[in-house]
Formats: sequence, structure tokens, C-alpha cells
Amino acid sequence: MTTESTHTETTNYDTRYAPEHTPRLAWAQHAPEVFKAMVRLDAASRKGLDPVILELVKIRASQLNHCAFCLDMHTKDAIAAGESVERIIQLSAWEESRHFYTERELAAIELTEAVTVLTDGFVPDEVWDTAAKHFDEPELAALIASITVINAWNRFGVTCRNVPGHYRAGDHK
Repeated sequence: MTTESTHTETTNYDTRYAPEHTPRLAWAQHAPEVFKAMVRLDAASRKGLDPVILELVKIRASQLNHCAFCLDMHTKDAIAAGESVERIIQLSAWEESRHFYTERELAAIELTEAVTVLTDGFVPDEVWDTAAKHFDEPELAALIASITVINAWNRFGVTCRNVPGHYRAGDHK
């Protein structure tokens, strides 16, 4: 691959593409205690959750929040963990692609949308009931925590204009 023909994960880029934007703020450097707390919260929220479901949740929330940095990170981590590109692509249209996912994954994806897009109203009882049918209470608590954490990361990423494209799978494990 050459920089003339592909967009790479380095500072080189195909000049046919738009130039890379610069981040607004390296927030983690200016609020290191908040960053460290977020990392601890993220690690705690993962406990007891299926890693496949966790990545699907992170990707879906990041799609909804338009966080390109987190999409870059979590799609790469998901692929490195064995997730199929096809399922990742279909995630943005999961309601029309239900047959790509298990009922448990669908419950997590639907709950992710309801929690992420609270401006549409409360988390509907039917969404909650479906999730509660597929996850026991400790798993449900971890799932809600994970959804909340990725939404917080998305807000940092979008607000500070974190630059996607440079993450390598596993960098933040």
C-alpha cells in the first residue's frame, strides 16, 4: 500500500482526501484526574459483560453520537477480537438487519439506543423488559454502566474533536 492509493493510519494521507482536522483540546492532559477516573469507570463497567456485546454497544452509541474517534477505536478493537466486518457494517441499520444478531445482542443494542438518545423520551418499558429478559440484574447494571461510560467518552471525543484514524487495535486495553 502506498500513501497515494490509501488512507493510512499514520500522519501520511492520500492528498485526494480532505486534510485531517486538528483536535480542539487535549482534555486528558488538562484534566488528568478526570481522565484517570474515566478509565477506572470504564474498566469497572466491563466486568461481567460479554466482550462482543460490549463492543457492539460502544460502536452503536458512537454511531448515534457521531463520535468518529470512538468509532475508529471500537471497530478496530471489535475486528481484532474476531467480530465480522459485515456485522459491524449492519449495526447502523440493525432494525432491518436483525438476523445478523442474537436476541441478547439485539436487546443490548436497543437498550443502547434508548439510553443514548434520551431526548426521544424515557427508556420505554418494552425496551427495559426485553433487556431484563436477556440479562440478569448484575449484567443489566454493568450494561447500563457501559452504555453510560461510552456516551461520556463520546462527549469528550466529539467536543474536543479527537482525530480518528490513528488508533491501533488494543492501544487502550
